[in-house]
Amino acid sequence: MSSAPRKADVRFQERAELLDFLLDVAAATSETLDLDRILANVASFVKDVVPYDLFAILLYSERLRGLSIRHSIGHREEIIRSLVLPLGEGITGAAAATRQPILVNDVRTDPRYLSALDAVRSELAVPMLARGKLVGVIDVQSTKLNAYREPDRSLLQLIATRVAVSIDNARLYRRVERQNRTLKTLSHLSQEFSAILDLDELLGKIAKITHALVAFDAFSILLVDPEQKVLRHRFSERYDERVNLDNIPLGKGITGAAAESREIVRVVDTLADPRYIASHPDIRSEIAVPLVVQDRVVGVMDLESERMGYFTEDHARLLALLAPQIASSVENARLYEELAQREQRMDQDLKAARNLQTVLLLAEAPDIEGLEIAIRSRPAREITGDVYDVFPHGNDNAVFAFGDVSGKGAAAALYGAMVSGLLRTLAHRMRSPAALLRLLNNVLRERAVEARYVTLMVLVWDRATRRFVMANAGSEPPLICRKGEIIKPRVEGVPAGLLDDREYEELVFDTQPGDLVVLHSDGITDQPNPKGEEYGRGHLSRALRKLCGKSPEVVADKILADLDAFTAGGPAFDDQTMIVLKVR
Repeated sequence: MSSAPRKADVRFQERAELLDFLLDVAAATSETLDLDRILANVASFVKDVVPYDLFAILLYSERLRGLSIRHSIGHREEIIRSLVLPLGEGITGAAAATRQPILVNDVRTDPRYLSALDAVRSELAVPMLARGKLVGVIDVQSTKLNAYREPDRSLLQLIATRVAVSIDNARLYRRVERQNRTLKTLSHLSQEFSAILDLDELLGKIAKITHALVAFDAFSILLVDPEQKVLRHRFSERYDERVNLDNIPLGKGITGAAAESREIVRVVDTLADPRYIASHPDIRSEIAVPLVVQDRVVGVMDLESERMGYFTEDHARLLALLAPQIASSVENARLYEELAQREQRMDQDLKAARNLQTVLLLAEAPDIEGLEIAIRSRPAREITGDVYDVFPHGNDNAVFAFGDVSGKGAAAALYGAMVSGLLRTLAHRMRSPAALLRLLNNVLRERAVEARYVTLMVLVWDRATRRFVMANAGSEPPLICRKGEIIKPRVEGVPAGLLDDREYEELVFDTQPGDLVVLHSDGITDQPNPKGEEYGRGHLSRALRKLCGKSPEVVADKILADLDAFTAGGPAFDDQTMIVLKVR
């Protein structure tokens, strides 16, 4: 006759149900560092799936070299107070010594059984292991024969696996709480470390504070170089003096073992450990602590002593608490250092690009018969995305090109340099500005760059007829001042490089002596003041009307001065470029 199904058998018929249960166990035991609360939660979870009459969680003490009951149900008070069970003694001690679960269906037939209650018939003891070391044992006892089966052993082992780290962490936390000097130091470490962004200064501070907590004869911090697959010595000292050491391949030596295993490696006698790489002849013990940030090993902290067996489990626990703070601070400082170096390289590149752009862009206009010319350019950044050029075209003509590339920075500047080069090349094939823009647009479309185009005004000056022929590809049209009056030629078109097969219109403008023609970028008219109001073409027109009789140099400087007064010296919103022409 078959026995009735067990509670656990029914509950965990589906794998997903078992996983959910184990997740609940892990969550309930990892949400707190209160040891009593964790142990009570474990007892409750076990009771739900493995029936017992007596329950105990025994914790291992390295100092006592034995197990003592830390939480129990059903055990006599005198046993709880006095029991220290050596490894290997009793069923519980045997489970701890072998680090394997032990299931006994009839304790009367097992000579290892230590009686806790005469009525007990079955016992199941499962060791708890964390970070490769014994934490304790979960022990359940029943007054029924054959009370436990293989599924119970497997289930209790799964529970033990998930709660061991939480219990070990809680014990470690309690131990640190009791160490008043350490606690006070730790409470300030994170803040103190995080305030230092200079990596060398930070590592020196870490060495000093660590030495105050754990005396050492040699200290190193090695950082992982994933590309070269080595641990690079970033900071090393012996007897408070800086020393230089060789890099260590990942996986080699005691530090490499710590990085590879992500666990603290404590060596009692370095001479007896084949992994040891001699850096100092007198070193006899070593402890290597991996520095982990977001599940990624970023380095190793290594302490060495001339005394054999100097570093203890207490040292290992303390360094385990320090390691996350050190790892986070070191990684932040390293990233800050990399960012500073990258910004320095970028700044150098931008300065080089600015120097090159200064050569490519006109600082002063060439002599064009019949015109006086002034050019002003103020980049919003190190380099400008504005495009402007003046060059002769045939015997009697000159081409003025003025515009703005979409976007800012180096990419806009490079695109602008390409446009300037194309303009000079293509102008020899096209005499009219409209035809020049049409051909430029076609070439740019053949070399299309995503999200890149150029707004461009092209004017051809005919010296013989004293007229301008204009074509526009989406740029700001010029402002013309004649005898104190502002003329605004209407000439429009689609930006070059944006759409295929565009046609452009032309406008002929006959000049008179004294006419002022101002080409300007939208960085001038769109520039806001502290109130958010834009300078605008209206403000520019009023300023130009007052300067109509002045030279182009004076007009350009006065308009920029007026713009600066309007913005109260605020930063440039965009590149500010202007070409002022005056008809002789």
